[in-house]
Amino acid sequence: MFFVSRITDKAPLQTTSKLQALVYQKLAEWGIPFERADTDVAVTMEDCATIDAKLRMKMVKTLFLCDESKEHFYLFITAGDKRFVGKAFSEQLGCPRVSFAPVALFESMLGAPIGAATVFSVLLDENQRIQVVFDQSVASEEYYGCSDGTTTCFMKIKTEDILHKFLVKASHEARVIQD
Repeated sequence: MFFVSRITDKAPLQTTSKLQALVYQKLAEWGIPFERADTDVAVTMEDCATIDAKLRMKMVKTLFLCDESKEHFYLFITAGDKRFVGKAFSEQLGCPRVSFAPVALFESMLGAPIGAATVFSVLLDENQRIQVVFDQSVASEEYYGCSDGTTTCFMKIKTEDILHKFLVKASHEARVIQD
């Protein structure tokens, strides 16, 4: 059985990465409330079903994309059950065709392992190389469920706090598209 801990509104006692520590530091500093649970390693949307039930929200799917030149990067946040269609994404943004960013860029730019892509990675994007793009279906949800940059801790935050507090404080703006 997949393990999901009790829900808490406190940061972990120990963090495992620079990004994870920064997430909780900034949420506290910016007064953004959250709930979280520790879990077994979760890397698939199927793993997230138990987490969703415990935290009473829908986990988002976060994709890290780039153009062929690897000069333009996109953090696309969509519903967990939606299939990604690169052509439709590129058409809506008016950008060249995109594909999944290479693993090395994923890990170095996002500060997270594969399976733990998160909107919180913009905290490491000081040069604002990453464009955050939200699927309208996610932007209209009351709650936002995501990783804290690890594959063993998942959070529930008000979507409006992500869009209008967190991203603003992190000097990033989200573009919302219909996917």
